[in-house]
Amino acid sequence: MRRAELVMAVVMGVFSLYLMWKSAELPIGWAEGEGPGGGFWPFWLSAGMLVCCIWIGIRWAIRASPPSRSEEPFMDRRAVKLFALNAGALTVTIGLFHVIGAYGAIPLFLIFYLRFLGRHSWTLTGLFAVLTPVVTFLFFEVALLKSLPKGYTEPLFEPIYAIVF
Repeated sequence: MRRAELVMAVVMGVFSLYLMWKSAELPIGWAEGEGPGGGFWPFWLSAGMLVCCIWIGIRWAIRASPPSRSEEPFMDRRAVKLFALNAGALTVTIGLFHVIGAYGAIPLFLIFYLRFLGRHSWTLTGLFAVLTPVVTFLFFEVALLKSLPKGYTEPLFEPIYAIVF
């Protein structure tokens, strides 16, 4: 566990630096009247991730976190199974972006994750599956003026755009 914590902090830190470098090829500031530049979100999220990786490395060095003091294996059989389920679900979700768009794929992922993996109630699952795409739409499409992929559901959004814009 101790080695895995350091390896992941280093790998994710290097990945953060790469993403910052690549996203800086686009504007990373705020464009007046347009919203954030194309590299804004990836750059600043990567910068935040880099700070977290550095902090994890510091805590690893002083053995301040439980994983940094542990000699247990990183993943047991149950953890590998959960990892495979999560990776598979995310892969399917990303694949569905092209077909049914973000606003169709995200609720399906939340239903699978909350109800079937998390065993939460249908009430909580339904609430998140409905509210998350609505809030995401308002945040990206209305507030940031950035369009997310809609796939074959694009015509369903035309009446909303007529009302909002």
